Amino acid sequence: MIRKQFFGSTGHKSTATLFGAAALGNVSQEVADDVLKLLLEHGVNHIDTAASYGDSELRIGPWMGEHREKFFLATKTGERTYTAAKKEFNNSLKRLQVGSVDLLQLHNLVHPDDWDTAMDDEGALKAAVEARDQGLVKFIGVTGHGLLAPTMHKRSLERFEFDSVLTPWNYPLYRNARYRKEFEELVKICKDRGVAVQTIKSVTKGPWAEKPRTRRTWYEPLEAQEDLDLAVSWIIGQEGIFLNTAGDVDLLPRVLDAASRHKERPSDSDMDGLVEARKMTPLFVS
Repeated sequence: MIRKQFFGSTGHKSTATLFGAAALGNVSQEVADDVLKLLLEHGVNHIDTAASYGDSELRIGPWMGEHREKFFLATKTGERTYTAAKKEFNNSLKRLQVGSVDLLQLHNLVHPDDWDTAMDDEGALKAAVEARDQGLVKFIGVTGHGLLAPTMHKRSLERFEFDSVLTPWNYPLYRNARYRKEFEELVKICKDRGVAVQTIKSVTKGPWAEKPRTRRTWYEPLEAQEDLDLAVSWIIGQEGIFLNTAGDVDLLPRVLDAASRHKERPSDSDMDGLVEARKMTPLFVS
């Protein structure tokens, strides 16, 4: 089974490896139900989806009648204004077939203009706070993609007491001194304030080269089990850090297997060897 740890100050102990439900964006209900069996088998108790993840919320909805209490359920809104975010979130509740969720996140809030709109008096944050006041959501988070995510999350935490953040993190990003500094500063703030830290892009090999894409991930992922063992253990070997699984259902069993067998964080020399052997490259360029 996968180790559990407190998800920030929420009081919930989530598995260190969370289910990134973007993987359900373009699959049948039959495939989705097989994924549910896999999650239950590994004890995964935290689902992270979003309104923009295709059919993901629709595929999760049928699970909730019997299994709602087994999962910490999180979704996201990518809308920036109060009215649009409220409408999207209410639609998410219908799609998920639930009366409430545990976590609502402002999705990919990294562009300064988007940030200003979302944090405005009539922005998406107002809709999230209102939903919390109404008992439709317990906690509020913020997510981001790209190299600016940690920097913008620090700004967001100055503006509002978010319960969680989500940002890219993998070994090639660790080797980017500027990004590593921003990430480590963000983690320290989060640790001091009891904010959960979720990571994405953790099993990235690099951007897709000019060849047919064989996975639904928008980056080329590591494939071999031994490579995934290293990448997954490198993330969840960091105290309090959560790994959101990759957006491809066929990779999911390998990632969960790696997480269930995790013992300790690989050394930098081990990870340097992986980078060289697999010719890993940064997903984001400064």
